[in-house]
Amino acid sequence: MPDAFTAFVIDDDREMRDSLGVLLERAGWQVTRFQAASAALERLAALSPDVILSDVRMPAMSGMDLLDRLQGNEDPPLVLISAHADIPMAVDAIQKGAYSFLEKPFEPRRLLTIIRHAAEQHRLRRSAQQMRTQLVALSGLDRVLLGNSPAVTQLKQDAIDLAVAKGPVLITGQTGTGKEVVARALHRLGPRSERPFVALNCATLSADRMEEQVFGVVDGQQGVFRKSDGGTLFLDEVGTISIEVQAKLLRVLETSEFQPVGSDRDVRVDVRVIAASNEDLECRVAEGRFRSDFLYRLNTFHLHLPPLTERGDDIVFLFQHFVAQLSETYEIAPPELSADDAAALLAHDWPGNVRELRHVAERRVLAARRGGGSVAAALQNDSSHDDVPATLRDAVARFERTLIGQAIRSHEGRMDAVAEALGIGRRTLNEKIVKLGLEKSDFLN
Repeated sequence: MPDAFTAFVIDDDREMRDSLGVLLERAGWQVTRFQAASAALERLAALSPDVILSDVRMPAMSGMDLLDRLQGNEDPPLVLISAHADIPMAVDAIQKGAYSFLEKPFEPRRLLTIIRHAAEQHRLRRSAQQMRTQLVALSGLDRVLLGNSPAVTQLKQDAIDLAVAKGPVLITGQTGTGKEVVARALHRLGPRSERPFVALNCATLSADRMEEQVFGVVDGQQGVFRKSDGGTLFLDEVGTISIEVQAKLLRVLETSEFQPVGSDRDVRVDVRVIAASNEDLECRVAEGRFRSDFLYRLNTFHLHLPPLTERGDDIVFLFQHFVAQLSETYEIAPPELSADDAAALLAHDWPGNVRELRHVAERRVLAARRGGGSVAAALQNDSSHDDVPATLRDAVARFERTLIGQAIRSHEGRMDAVAEALGIGRRTLNEKIVKLGLEKSDFLN
């Protein structure tokens, strides 16, 4: 048996309040009665009702005032009742988010039907939210997208939704915000997770060989579309692609077909395209350097990664996370974060975003290894002696970390290929990764 529905009944008229309470209780509801809306709001978080039934005209806080206060996604639905209702009032209430509006005297059976439907929808919505939260945790997005700011929380939820969608995704954000990390998460969470993920940095392509690298050559080099068939193609810095190649990419997105260089026959592929840019592509369209139809096709779904300066207290949280991780790598106790350190972190403009923050954390840890340092000093991004490891062990650890990270990035996270490139066994590689406190995703943004 499911738990009984719960309701708040708010009315300054005691007889009406008791009458409504008895009606609901006889129908199996658990009811809490309130004379004033303000008192109900004080108990809202603690009792978390499935629905709120409130009179409109009440002293101090009216039903419409209460409606204005109930705008959160997790707030219960509000059903308003009034003996002085008119059509404009009812329309206004519904437009502002009320679940329903009833005029007194109302038919009891109709009231019970309305609030039951409201409660059922609220429970379904709440259950879906809980499942999404669990999925975020299970998927590893909490590790990839660290932080609890509203922007990052919403981003995690959006990523869950877009992972199972079929259309192209455009990820925008400043340098260092983790666009490739998010793209890989979308691939890993979606139905193509067992198929290839191919990343292409469009800015590194030579203009005269771009078509060959993208579409391949007949009876020769295989392009990235063929390599990613069945999986995901990530086009980083997509704004750097030439107008001519954009036109051909648009055709692939619309028809799933392309012609390799030197061929007059179409090749059909099944590829989901995720593109990323740190530029304003709308501006490039206005300048005539980017096709508007190509942008609209890429922008079927859009994720914007907020810069670090818009993530509030996440800056301090992320810094402490990186410091703890790097302190394990260099085998020291994590340096304490002083008030001056926190102030320095929050005052910095972070042009390099999360990537820069991690570098600052590493410089802070290295300075702490020698018994000194501060965040302010670590923010002085130069090649001073503070960046030099104090002991041979520190130097070896840092060298191994850098070398392994470069290999992970070069081989796009394929760990067997990483181990082969480093000339060590897969088991040895795993042991070093654990000892150094490394996360593969740290090197794929």
